[in-house]
Amino acid sequence: MKRSIYGLTFDQLTDWLIDHGEKKFRSKQVWDWLYQKRVTDFSQMKNVNQSCIDLLDEHFTIETLSEEIKQESKDGTVKFLFKLDDGNVIETVLMRFNYGLSVCVTTQVGCNIGCSFCASGILRKNRDLSSGEIVEQIMQVQQHLDQQGNDERVSHIVVMGIGEPFDNYENLIDFLKVVNDQKGLSIGARHITVSTSGIAPKMYEFADEGIQINLALSIHAPNNELRTQIMKINRAYPLEKLMPAIDYYLEKTNRRITFEYILLKDVNDHKKEAEELADLLKDKRHLSYVNLIPYNPVADNPYERSEKEAILTFYQTLMDRGIKCGVRTEHGTDIDAACGQLRSKQIEKEKARKKKKMPMN
Repeated sequence: MKRSIYGLTFDQLTDWLIDHGEKKFRSKQVWDWLYQKRVTDFSQMKNVNQSCIDLLDEHFTIETLSEEIKQESKDGTVKFLFKLDDGNVIETVLMRFNYGLSVCVTTQVGCNIGCSFCASGILRKNRDLSSGEIVEQIMQVQQHLDQQGNDERVSHIVVMGIGEPFDNYENLIDFLKVVNDQKGLSIGARHITVSTSGIAPKMYEFADEGIQINLALSIHAPNNELRTQIMKINRAYPLEKLMPAIDYYLEKTNRRITFEYILLKDVNDHKKEAEELADLLKDKRHLSYVNLIPYNPVADNPYERSEKEAILTFYQTLMDRGIKCGVRTEHGTDIDAACGQLRSKQIEKEKARKKKKMPMN
């Protein structure tokens, strides 16, 4: 199976072409056709010599994703279900904000982190996505925008879809280099956010990368007992290991970190938890922001959305303690809003369809 051309950074593409007998300037031409003109076939690269086109076509492909379902919300959110070459399906979401168009990308087929509230974790990890498959999610969404004819472009990226990005670290970093490259999509580093559930060793590594990409941490609880209850990863990386990694990141980068906190009714949404969270973050509040997330209920899941009063109390408690925070604006509430829901539902439908076709003994 040919690999995605989008999986190569500009330097990797340059080295590959030179190694295969092409001139160095060809990489700039190919890169321009891929990311500026956004062709869907190598044959459309008009100023590239035929031998180079044949070479690329022999080793690479431009399209590895096919659109299975596209759900459009009243608020402009678009959720895509893409099928990969091996038949697996993933989700990608386009969201509209007053500051631009943001795309939430997926990094793995399924997820092994096992957060008890999350639709993505219902189905275990099947495999990592290649860097090319992650980049192509952005390209597919951009091509969707191009077809609308409104001269819109993807301006922001959040790596918060299905999977744990730091569990697919090398492909993540290549993806970031491709989409950030000024000769291509040129999406600013400060317009890109990577979210992790807290793989502490990779947080140190990410801090040492020397890039301006934003970091978000899914914390969801202010103490080990509660965090382990809802996030299995806390067994491997409890707060005693996680907080020093955060401190290292802040000291190394001097960049603000966002703490994602999903509010679950009568679980982690009391004033007591808000006070504990404020205590946990007090020594780093100058570089901390807490994003409070109203819960989107998932089928066969025991959790419920917190009451508005509880959300407001939690928010006000943090603010009173000097912790900057906000309540996340919801997108796509009239479609399968929670991350992984559309994929899970589609897989269940496919299982039911196959079961129905099975011959009776």
